Amino acid sequence: MLHRALSRYCHHGLRFYSTQHKFINEIQHYDLNRIRNIGISAHIDSGKTTVTERILFYTGRIAEMHEVKGKDNVGATMDSMELERQRGITIQSAATYTVWKDYNINIIDTPGHVDFTVEVERALRVLDGAVLVLCSVGGVQSQTLTVNRQMKRYTVPCIAFINKLDRLAANPFRVLGQLRSKLGHNAALLHLPIGLESDFRGIIDIMEKKALYFDGLLGEIIRFDEVPKDLRQQTEDYHQELVEHVSNVDEQLGEIFLEERKPTVEELKHAIRRATLKRMFTPVLLGSALKNKGVQPLLDSVIDFLPNPEEVDNFAYNEEDSRDEGYVPPVVGETTESDTRKRIKMNPERSGKDLFCGLAFKLEAGRFGQLTYIRVYQGMLKKGENIYNSRTGRKTKVSRLVRLHADQMEDVTEVYAGDICALFGVDCASGDTFVTKKDFQISMESMHVPDPVISMSIKPKDPQDLDSFSKAVARFTKEDPTYHIKYDTDNKETIASGMGELHLEIYGQRMEREYNCPVVMGKPKVSFRECLVSPCEFDYLHKKQSGGSGQFGRVAGIIEPLPPHENTKIIFQDETVGMNIPKSFVPAVEKGFRMSCDKGFLTGQKVAGIKFRLIDGAHHIVDSNEISFILAAQGAMRQVGEMGLWNILEPVMSVEVTAPVEYQGIVLGQMNKRNGFITGTDSNDGWFVISAEVPLNNMFGYSTEIRSSTQGKGEFAMEYSRYTPTTQNVQEELIRLYQAESESGSSQQVMKKKKN
Repeated sequence: MLHRALSRYCHHGLRFYSTQHKFINEIQHYDLNRIRNIGISAHIDSGKTTVTERILFYTGRIAEMHEVKGKDNVGATMDSMELERQRGITIQSAATYTVWKDYNINIIDTPGHVDFTVEVERALRVLDGAVLVLCSVGGVQSQTLTVNRQMKRYTVPCIAFINKLDRLAANPFRVLGQLRSKLGHNAALLHLPIGLESDFRGIIDIMEKKALYFDGLLGEIIRFDEVPKDLRQQTEDYHQELVEHVSNVDEQLGEIFLEERKPTVEELKHAIRRATLKRMFTPVLLGSALKNKGVQPLLDSVIDFLPNPEEVDNFAYNEEDSRDEGYVPPVVGETTESDTRKRIKMNPERSGKDLFCGLAFKLEAGRFGQLTYIRVYQGMLKKGENIYNSRTGRKTKVSRLVRLHADQMEDVTEVYAGDICALFGVDCASGDTFVTKKDFQISMESMHVPDPVISMSIKPKDPQDLDSFSKAVARFTKEDPTYHIKYDTDNKETIASGMGELHLEIYGQRMEREYNCPVVMGKPKVSFRECLVSPCEFDYLHKKQSGGSGQFGRVAGIIEPLPPHENTKIIFQDETVGMNIPKSFVPAVEKGFRMSCDKGFLTGQKVAGIKFRLIDGAHHIVDSNEISFILAAQGAMRQVGEMGLWNILEPVMSVEVTAPVEYQGIVLGQMNKRNGFITGTDSNDGWFVISAEVPLNNMFGYSTEIRSSTQGKGEFAMEYSRYTPTTQNVQEELIRLYQAESESGSSQQVMKKKKN
């Protein structure tokens, strides 16, 4: 059992608690209601990793605390990668587990940069609850909005923790307002600050109406005291506000409120828990992790208000008729109307009564081969058992089963529903479902993977390092579904695509550090799209006779543009009547159409935002075959390419720039220079925030420009918003460059032929 070093004693009428536990490193299996699976998520530099470090220290998981950026040459526990410690940012989500007041808490610390957003997706897909960390100065920022959307997608209940109350210009009340207005949360404070900025001394527990001070060298002793006289009225006001907000969404507390009776602390706590689990209320806590204040009450709130695995419904799909190598499990929240598969509710009971079911949510190359992170949703798994991949049917023996603490592993013999563990030597993809019985063919819903928004050319500095480069590419593309590598046959170069400049730069550095393969990266290439401006009819006959059976296929119809909100899709619609085109050849027409969309007619970019309506056609009883209709569809696309009016679409990013107010004019000028459209401005306590929409093609190199023009004080974040048509001069320039590249490529081929 967990040894608790909780000392309680009286001193001048005040209560003290020593809150640093001693962690006993022995494998224990806790009851279901004593397990919490949580993620720590936030915007960049809100203090997620520092909060996690304090949680591990106060629960006795680590003996001493270290700071982010490795100022003491050690670095935070959860930032185990050398590159993370150097840069002071989290790149990969890291898992650990600890124990607080005899509750087992599994924690995943996630990155804040939008470039590594897939790490947050992975974590939230398998977690039951989350802690949304907010900076008391920055408040709700661009990545906070992204994380909030992800929580909503996976219906993850959360509690908010407003951090950094010791910072200059800290204002938790403004952040609370932003939680309500920008994120739409029904939020209320559970704490009030005692002092702010350098005068921040402690917090007031609004429910208990007591002051909490964090004494001792490292804030490990909590001292309870009376609420200071000057804050008593404010405490009463915020207590009333808390009761009102919760009673609006909880029937039981609403009845107490209507009876004009004051709820007890326990009644209020139960009501907050019920409302939080339904995602109808967000409790807001305060503190400063760096100054060791407010972390222990945060841990108490994780236990009090976030769900255990039994309180979350998880479903799997019956896949008895769907097993296929190329099958991809459905994404959470994206089921189609035609999906008739049976949904099976997972039983979270921690026993071997039900068949085992687990989801592989993350892959990582460890020292002993591929490490596969698995969340167990049903049943139990023992070391030495055989498991089956429900997508491929492959059998694998579980030779080693581990629980994780950052980059350290602790062997276990069995895991149960609700646990997060890892396996070695399992060949699978991210999002695969594993079972212990081959004919138990089910699959969990997979996670949402955003499309890459930026591309760069990449090649090894030394051509002799090609083998190491190939190994690095194979590993990184398997681990990270948002990191794509492809070979451009037209330009004869390898293209790396990802979520941002930092994303691609980090992988370039990892190739050098981990594979001793320095790489050269070229200017990023933006993923433009080509789109039709107005509907265009086509009628194309493909006919070829060369002795024997020939080729014959005729297609007729209309290609029309899709509305702006669907301009990244391509849609094929069969409107044929009768047997002019046999139904068996319609998929071939669609295949030819989709193949043609891979390369456009203006700049060679992909075609998007069009609908191919197949209305009529013709076939020959002998000469028609699949290839005939593929070529007919491609010919129809070429016909429309020549006759139709086309334009080029470019990705537009939502950009948020934060800097001191004296640089507002400079930043506005920079946004205008980059053809940005300002969508909003906000200023507070000497800082301003500008929200804008800027074409991605104009945002390269902005990180250097904003830092140099604001003396390093400014920062920006951006994320993909939508595709919109480019300006005429940009379109003309892209066409000119494409034509020049095509001409130089064809002249080089002519020269090669002459030499040969």
